[in-house]
Amino acid sequence: MSQYVSAVVVGADRLGNIPDLLKGHNIAIRHHISGRDPSHQKKTLQLPSGTELLILLTDFLGHNVMKTFRAAAQRAGIRVLACRRSVCSMKQALDQCGYCEACDRSIAPDTIKPKFVAAAERSGRPRVRAA
Repeated sequence: MSQYVSAVVVGADRLGNIPDLLKGHNIAIRHHISGRDPSHQKKTLQLPSGTELLILLTDFLGHNVMKTFRAAAQRAGIRVLACRRSVCSMKQALDQCGYCEACDRSIAPDTIKPKFVAAAERSGRPRVRAA
């Protein structure tokens, strides 16, 4: 059995089917924070020890809360994934950032295509380069 990536999910009161999707990507939710508490807007917030991935559900978070958690993740050297609270949005974000169902951990960062390149390939439109 493969080792799970330990994640903290911030945003939303209920997660619905998201934990099942994350389990399929070898990600275990270690802690879920709704982000409603005013203390989450403080600048000195620390994430739980052992956290390897921070997932921000952007449609349920204010800008200050998101900024605080991103700064805490940056200080700790933790990878951040931001998406809306839907299974489709989460799956798309996981695929774009390099977490896939077939991998134990993740794809090497240098093999990940930039977001605009991946979007252009999906749409079938050729990329336009400046001369």
